[in-house]
Amino acid sequence: MMLSPPLFLLLLGLIGAQATPDLRKPASAVAGLCKTRPTDLVFIVDSSRSVRPSEFEQVKVFLAKVIEGLDVGPNATRVGVVNYASRVKNEISLKTYRTKPGLVKAVTKIEPLSTGTMTGLSIQFALNVAFSEGEGARIKSPDISKVAIIVTDGRPQDNVKDVAQRARDAGIEIFAIGVGRVDMSTLRQMASQPLDDHVDYVESYSVIEKLTKKFKEAFCACSVSAKDVVFLIDGSKSIRPENFELVKKWINQIIDKLDVSESKTHVGLVQYSSSVKEEFPLGRYNNKKDLKEAVKKMDYMEKGTMTGQALRFMADVSVTVSHGARPGVDKVGIAFTDGRSQDYIGDAAKKLKDIGVEMYAVGVGSAVEEELRQIASEPTKDHYFYTADFKAMNQIVQKLQIDNCTEEDPCECDSLVKFQKKVEDALQALTKKLESMSKRIALLENKIV
Repeated sequence: MMLSPPLFLLLLGLIGAQATPDLRKPASAVAGLCKTRPTDLVFIVDSSRSVRPSEFEQVKVFLAKVIEGLDVGPNATRVGVVNYASRVKNEISLKTYRTKPGLVKAVTKIEPLSTGTMTGLSIQFALNVAFSEGEGARIKSPDISKVAIIVTDGRPQDNVKDVAQRARDAGIEIFAIGVGRVDMSTLRQMASQPLDDHVDYVESYSVIEKLTKKFKEAFCACSVSAKDVVFLIDGSKSIRPENFELVKKWINQIIDKLDVSESKTHVGLVQYSSSVKEEFPLGRYNNKKDLKEAVKKMDYMEKGTMTGQALRFMADVSVTVSHGARPGVDKVGIAFTDGRSQDYIGDAAKKLKDIGVEMYAVGVGSAVEEELRQIASEPTKDHYFYTADFKAMNQIVQKLQIDNCTEEDPCECDSLVKFQKKVEDALQALTKKLESMSKRIALLENKIV
């Protein structure tokens, strides 16, 4: 039966009164909050006999809570779970679940295997099977992360070092979580660099949930603006060859933390001593693997310390469009030195800041604090770093904040989870109201008839 015009208008009014924004959109799109970056994530969980049933339940709660903070979907984050003891069982494939509720429910049903501890075998299985295209992993791409989270409480009965290296070489980022009497050296052999970010320890399974927030934030892809980042590296003779190798590792640790891609962060590298050498310009390499290989191949120049000349080169060459810099993109310089400059740095340091380059100054050993402060942007406390020992440089990596989010606190993933819960509640309430409306409309139609 066709609705009469008055009844049709009444229906529109009722629906309009209940109308809300499209809550089916991802929370990040509606609220401007973060969303998790596209990731193929595989949990590798130890369920050997040393893990009591009640403890294994706590592991499953941890997995479920991490999953709750993810943007699960075929084009977002795919999740798999590998369960291991003396043997390995593929509990959940990356291709199996496309929604969060089904995934979490499947996690709750996993049972412990309760035999030995073949951690190396489980990593090999993940590399060969769990991260294969046949099991739902996506083709390797700079835009899709491959991540394994290993949870174990003991010493493995097989070798993990070589197989973990193969997994990392294949592009899998490994986080290693140890519980109780775990062998810490094994965790370090498995985990990706920097180890401070990828190795975690908890005293017991009862407190493993405290790591939930860390992993929610680790997978949170905040809206990072495009940046052109140029490293300016002192290669003078005072550094010494063995320390220069540590400097190269330090650069690559920073690169690991950047969002390197064609459309996001570009990286250039300049080395200086008595002269200045552009190792590679901005935009030549647009993925982390090629960048890090190029850094490893950098030869040590030795000789003097012409920091002022190097800063002028950065201002006049490195951050110009003709050398790969992008118009309208934020410019960042990271200057590293271990001693006093043999030329004047003031004018060049000022020019860089005047043309809008955000400068970080990093000093080691005999670096002069006054010069570092001249180079650094304001506020100085956020842009100037010093350590007496080359071996402690990795601590500076944690303090450098290059890829900052463009919105205020967009990576507050706890807020995202709360927002998603509100969305789900609102949808349920809206569904009930629509059912009630349908019944009322049916009654009205019957009365008209």
